[in-house]
Amino acid sequence: MEKKLQFYLKNLIHNGGSDLHLKSGSIIRLRVNGDLLKLGDRVITHEELDGIAKAILTSEQYETLTTTKELDATYILDEDNRFRLNFFYQMDGLSAVLRIIPVKILTIEELQLPSVITELSNLHRGLVLVTGVTGSGKSTTLAAMLNHINSTRKKHIITVEDPIEFVHPDKQSLVSQRGVGQDTLSFGNALKGALREDPDIILIGEMRDLETIEIALHAANTGHLVFSTLHTLDAKETINRVIGMFPTEEQNRIRMTLASVLEGVVSQRLVKTVDGKRAAAIEVMKLTPRISELIEQNRDYEILDTIEEGKEIYGSQSFDQALLELYHANRITEETVYEHATNASDMKLKLQGIGVKGKEENSNDNKNVDIFDLKIDEEDLE
Repeated sequence: MEKKLQFYLKNLIHNGGSDLHLKSGSIIRLRVNGDLLKLGDRVITHEELDGIAKAILTSEQYETLTTTKELDATYILDEDNRFRLNFFYQMDGLSAVLRIIPVKILTIEELQLPSVITELSNLHRGLVLVTGVTGSGKSTTLAAMLNHINSTRKKHIITVEDPIEFVHPDKQSLVSQRGVGQDTLSFGNALKGALREDPDIILIGEMRDLETIEIALHAANTGHLVFSTLHTLDAKETINRVIGMFPTEEQNRIRMTLASVLEGVVSQRLVKTVDGKRAAAIEVMKLTPRISELIEQNRDYEILDTIEEGKEIYGSQSFDQALLELYHANRITEETVYEHATNASDMKLKLQGIGVKGKEENSNDNKNVDIFDLKIDEEDLE
């Protein structure tokens, strides 16, 4: 059964996809350049998918899956290809999603991230959050930031992840990576322990609960540099989400703490480029005296304007400013700008006088790419 999974994964890699979707009783699908495409007419049954789970999971992992009805894990295809794996049950039976984890960690420059990302990586203390929806490239950006630190500074980096995604070899820094369930029982346990393990930088895979957020704020407040992620759309929502996790009577205290330790929020969305690929449109909020004041005084509605005004001085930028840069670089179309703009009407005003370019044809738009042909002998699956 594992050979079937390997066949599907090789097909995913061959076609430059990011995710493999397996759902009991449904056609197998691959996510390619953001679109979910059918893999021919291949249907996977519940029995086949259950067989795959038994073949690739340990007995303890399989028992956890059947008991809790979901499981996160890592699957290694070969030395060049690793996958983040999630099994879960739904009304038709078992499902699985495998996301490719690039072995090579791209640099900040190779990802064409704003230079302010390097500045945030060079901080010595504070909290930096990378946010966005699932699949927006948060892990890739964080990996590039950690890689920059690892390559340029002599520090101790501790990561707590569920599961471990990018593997960071020791370079200038010493990197200790801990996987929840594999190396520690929980985020909370690992983070409490991390504070006694002489860390300089702590990476928390995701701030999922109140305990994790509290420890992260404490670590940032006691002189550590802390990185983490949240599933939020922008800086304003990120601040509201963190504060809103706490009871009402605690929120003023947390607001004051955030105003002093939150050094930056990097929010990103992937948008389609003119060549059919995807690029990251990134909003960056840096902590400035003005931003700190707005957070303290619960004037979050003014944050967006302050971000835009600080572009030239601090390197901050809004999503709309990021979209305009991608547009001026001829990487995205005007239609894409309007589609992802915070306010399409305001964006139209910003574009007036610039000149309207003809809509660029995406050569992939009209291709029938539902059926892929990977030249692997079916007999290999026997």
